[in-house]
Amino acid sequence: MRDTNCIFCKILNGEIPSNTIYEDDTFKVILDIGPASKGHALVIPKEHYSDLYDLDDEVAAKALPLAKKLAAHMTEVLGCDGMNLLQNNGEAAGQTVHHFHLHLIPRYESEQNKSLLTWAQAQISPEEMAEIRQSLELNA
Repeated sequence: MRDTNCIFCKILNGEIPSNTIYEDDTFKVILDIGPASKGHALVIPKEHYSDLYDLDDEVAAKALPLAKKLAAHMTEVLGCDGMNLLQNNGEAAGQTVHHFHLHLIPRYESEQNKSLLTWAQAQISPEEMAEIRQSLELNA
């Protein structure tokens, strides 16, 4: 199912052109039109899922192996020095298109914006860390 108001669904429907670098029955991978670096690509499921929380488990299980395959190919072809894999959920996390997608961002030693994906470390006391750990413990 697709969302008629979603820009990625419009791309998937062929209503908006894209630079496709890979496609199969489950995913379309396109170059980002506002790239963070040369080769920045988006792995987009063909079905509409608003974010990670909404993502079908079978689709999720296919996403990371595909990202790995693409990252290796992009590294070989583009000669990048590293690769960021980024996925945002919710506006507070930087999600601007509410259709699950993975960013593959090739990184180059010569880049001006190498620190693009860094953050200041939060100051959390050992007591707070223990509290957080206890609240998040999940049994397998």
